[in-house]
Amino acid sequence: MAVSFIAGFLLCLIAVALYVWQQRSKPPKRTLIPKDWPLFSRTLVSSKERKVWTWLQKVMPDQHVMIKLPVTRFTIPAKHEEAEYWYNLLNRVYCTFTVCNADGRIMGCIDVPGPMGLSMSNQTLKYGLLAQCDIPYWVVEPENLPHSSQIRTAFLGKAAASLDPRDLMDSKLKDVANNLQAVVSRQRSGKGTSATVIAGDKTPTGSEGPMTEGWEQNSFMTPLDSRAAGLRTE
Repeated sequence: MAVSFIAGFLLCLIAVALYVWQQRSKPPKRTLIPKDWPLFSRTLVSSKERKVWTWLQKVMPDQHVMIKLPVTRFTIPAKHEEAEYWYNLLNRVYCTFTVCNADGRIMGCIDVPGPMGLSMSNQTLKYGLLAQCDIPYWVVEPENLPHSSQIRTAFLGKAAASLDPRDLMDSKLKDVANNLQAVVSRQRSGKGTSATVIAGDKTPTGSEGPMTEGWEQNSFMTPLDSRAAGLRTE
């Protein structure tokens, strides 16, 4: 009896080992690109988020408001060898709105709670992470918007809070109009020179040169952007 049991057990082990070996030896399945994608376009923001977005653009016309940007786009690990670990942990963590200046420096992040609210663990994670990077983090409800001076002080400092957003918007519109007029003037004065530039294979004065100059990675683990994460906070 004992011999039969041992023999049967060994046969089971051999069968399992053979199955595992076969599975490992199989070539990985390749995902084929479909001819017709089973997807539809959708808006970036909900109606609730749109209210906060409109408000942000009015109170911070001198800044750029980015939508649903993952934190891995503007943070970097202290140790390069740990980049993959932290990326896999945080690549699904994002804030509803991220405010940055013209140089791309992050001035602050804002979350708008969804229909199910925003969990305390989610808020705690982002607050702790962003605070260590000296990035202010606020949770804003469209029904209870803070005063413009409060958010500008928190994100930009006291000096910026004293500036009237309406004056900043007027100044921005004037700059856009002046830049547009300058572009039109350059285009008018530059007519007839394109053929000379192409024939001589020269770069026009004021151009930036090849697109590859100054190329930098825009995420601390760019090659892994398509990998799935193990942490979901929302």
